[in-house]
Amino acid sequence: MRLLTRRETSAFEEPARRAALFRLISLLLQYPDAELLAARDELSRAALALPESPTRDALVAFTAWYAECEPMPLARAYVETFDLRRRSSLYLTYYLHGDTRRRGMALLTLKQRYRVAGLTPPEGELPDYLPVVCEFAALAGPSIGEAPLRQHRKGLELIRTALREAGSSYSLVLDALCAELPDLSAAERAAVADLALAGPPAEEVGLAPYGPPLDETPNETEVRP
Repeated sequence: MRLLTRRETSAFEEPARRAALFRLISLLLQYPDAELLAARDELSRAALALPESPTRDALVAFTAWYAECEPMPLARAYVETFDLRRRSSLYLTYYLHGDTRRRGMALLTLKQRYRVAGLTPPEGELPDYLPVVCEFAALAGPSIGEAPLRQHRKGLELIRTALREAGSSYSLVLDALCAELPDLSAAERAAVADLALAGPPAEEVGLAPYGPPLDETPNETEVRP
């Protein structure tokens, strides 16, 4: 894994800066496996290399926490935060479509969008998984690659709100991401508040494979290998 140094970033035009930023966010939102744990110092340097901004401040604060965490508690926190809580699931189409047939079509459309851009969706992962969507934004550029993030801006706000309410340090990564996207209008903020109360649409018709995990507190948190 190779990320950007301060000198390289300073020479970049805005599209390249955004690409580096979305790539970094994609990595920070993935499960902290051995490769990511080994790259924590490099991730911290990449955050420090960003131009001065609220986005940089949020990512510097997060990577400082990330670098200090012991591996097992960090992995456990990730699983408990994103795998076991429906309100902070990283699967974006759930917030827009819930467990309905429209979600299946949205997933297919997103996968086709990747292929049209010449990118191959990862095996074993849904195309609306936020780290994958951020990686697409980094690779395909602002006009095409960032469109799915803008489309799911309300869902991102819901995730950020849930992380803040849970006191999760991962809220800093969502702060950084949302700071790079258009702000919500008053009507959109009202819609987010309504959605937070009522939840996404529900339709229990053959979409079990797409649903995010239910909120639950198991006796022992399973940590991925």
